[in-house]
Amino acid sequence: MEYQDILYTKQDGIATIMINRPAQYNAFRAQTCEEMIHALKDADFDRTIGVVVLTGAGDKAFCTGGDQGTQDGGYGGRGTIGLPIEEVQSAIRDIAKPVIARVNGYAIGGGNVLVTICDLAIASDKAQLGQAGPRVGSVDPGFGTALLARVVGEKKAREIWYLCRRYTAQEALAMGLVNAVVPHDQLDAEVKKWCDEIVEKSPTAIALAKKSFNVDTELIRGMGGLAMHALKLYYETAESAEGGNAFREKRKPEFRKYQK
Repeated sequence: MEYQDILYTKQDGIATIMINRPAQYNAFRAQTCEEMIHALKDADFDRTIGVVVLTGAGDKAFCTGGDQGTQDGGYGGRGTIGLPIEEVQSAIRDIAKPVIARVNGYAIGGGNVLVTICDLAIASDKAQLGQAGPRVGSVDPGFGTALLARVVGEKKAREIWYLCRRYTAQEALAMGLVNAVVPHDQLDAEVKKWCDEIVEKSPTAIALAKKSFNVDTELIRGMGGLAMHALKLYYETAESAEGGNAFREKRKPEFRKYQK
């Protein structure tokens, strides 16, 4: 595959997948998802690779979720909602190698979900994390909610989704959403250090450990698949459209008028 939206490199047993849409704060569209799936599968099959790093281009954003600027009622790709994000999430979980989120900036919405799903997360002290779904007429009714509750606790997960606040890297560390926070100029060195330690370990033992960890939350995958069909119906409502329209028009959404 010829990549347009990501940069994919391999070196010293480390595969790096970088979302390369900095002008869009590394928000993903259907094409981005297809390329991420392809790269994750390639890294999985490559026996020289021991760990994968997922990140975003530039210093401003890790990933800010689905590109609302291109949605306009539908993302235009395949999958239940026209965006194969379910497959991206499954690919991160299914690859028999640890995936480390290198959180270099904003990890908002679907970007925060990616951080949640990755095996490990290392954040710059400039990073900010949080959800935006209910603010823009969307939600991630699978790993983004249920797995998040396992990671940070149910009360905190509900706070994150209901209030759509942003959290500093240190706050994310305190709630268990990331593993480490370092000064921004030390982020690459810290990520490399963690990767090197993993690459030294038995790949089979690591794979077995990852698969074992996933067993406990595997039910979420089926629940999420079912919920995505409900999400598709929601996206077809005026209430959901109001969120995207308000975002593009840079105004406060008026969701309650659609409840009359």
